[in-house]
Amino acid sequence: MAKRDYYEVVGVPKNAGLDEIKKAYRKLALKYHPDRNPGDKEAEEKFKEATEAYEVLSDSKKRATYDQFGHSGLGGGFDWTQDFSRVRTDFGDIFGDLFRGGSFFSNFFEEGFGGRTSYQGGSDLQVNLSVTLREAAAGTEKYINLTRLEKCPVCNGTGAKKGTGKKTCPQCQGRGQVSQSLLGFVSFASTCPRCKGSGEIITSPCRNCRGTGRVRKIHKIAAKIPAGVTQGSTLRLQGRGDVGLRGESSGDLYILIAVQEDELFRREGDDIICEVPITFVQAALGAEIEVPTLFGKVEMKIPPGTQSGRVFRLRSQGIPNLHGYGKGDQLVRILVETPTNLGKEERKLLEQFKEISSVRAHPLIQKFWERFKHR
Repeated sequence: MAKRDYYEVVGVPKNAGLDEIKKAYRKLALKYHPDRNPGDKEAEEKFKEATEAYEVLSDSKKRATYDQFGHSGLGGGFDWTQDFSRVRTDFGDIFGDLFRGGSFFSNFFEEGFGGRTSYQGGSDLQVNLSVTLREAAAGTEKYINLTRLEKCPVCNGTGAKKGTGKKTCPQCQGRGQVSQSLLGFVSFASTCPRCKGSGEIITSPCRNCRGTGRVRKIHKIAAKIPAGVTQGSTLRLQGRGDVGLRGESSGDLYILIAVQEDELFRREGDDIICEVPITFVQAALGAEIEVPTLFGKVEMKIPPGTQSGRVFRLRSQGIPNLHGYGKGDQLVRILVETPTNLGKEERKLLEQFKEISSVRAHPLIQKFWERFKHR
C-alpha cells in the first residue's frame, strides 16, 4: 500500500509553520496513542503514521528533501530505530506536563520503541556538491570524499578495552534515568549524568577511541544524482553520517547541490534557453541548421524571412521533471548576425543588392516610417 502524503496525514497545508505542525500532531497523538486505545491496532498504526510524518515535517532538512523528492528522497523509507530523534527531542515541548509527569507517552516510547529514552545517535553531516547543467539534466553518479566518525575497529564500537566489558551504572541502577524532585513535591525523570542514559558504564576504556567507540576516517562515498535536480536541491543518504556513541545508529548525510552555469544554455524551470546565431542570408532565404541541445545536436528549419530574436520551441529537449512529469522544452532564440570585415567582392555584391532591393523586402522599416509620417 502506497504511503499517504505527510501533510495529509498531519492535516496541515504545505506552507504550514512548525507551531501549526506541532499543534496538529499533538491532537492526533493524544487521540490515537495505544494507551488510550488498548488493543486497537488501527489506532496504533495511525499514531505511528502521524509520528513518522511529524518527524519528517518538523525537521527542516528532511522536510526540504521530502518537498523536492517525496517519499523516494528519504533514502529507503522511515526507520524507527534511527529516525525517531526529532520526536524524542520535541516531546516535552509538545506534550508539556504529560511528558514530564511520567505519563503514558513516556511508557510508550520506552516499551514500544526499544527501552530507554536516551538517544545518542550520530550527527547528520552536510556536504556541498557541484554538478554541470548537463549532469543535472541527465543524472549522474559522483564520488565524495568525506571525513566522518566510524565504529572503532579495536573495540568494535563498544568503547571498552579488549577483554573487558561494561557494568550496570550504580547511579541509575541500569535504568538510564534518575528521579529528581522539584520544590519538594513534584518529581520528574532526567537522563542519568553518569552513564548518559545508556544504563551502563565502561570500567576500562578502549585506548584507540578513548571509550567513545568511534574514530574519524576518510571515506569515498558514491552518490547518485537524479535527473532534474536544481540549484539548492538537497539529497539525503540515510545512515551515511557519523556513527552514534557506543554502537548507536548513524546520522544521515545531506548533499547540497549547486548547478554550474553553462556557456550555451540557460535554465528556466524545466525549460532550456539557447541563443543561436545565423547569417542574414540564412535568415532571409531560410535554411536548415544544426542546434546544440543538452543531449546532442538536432536539425531545425529556419523559415525564410526569420527576424532576429524569434524564438523556436524544440519539444522535450529540456530538463526532465524531478517528480516524473515529463521533460521541459528547449527554446531557441535566433540572433541574426550582421557581417563585419567585408572583403572587396562581398562589399560589391552587397552594393548591388542595395540597388535592386525594394521597400517590400523590408516591411518593418516601411511600417516604422509610415507611423512617423502620422505623428
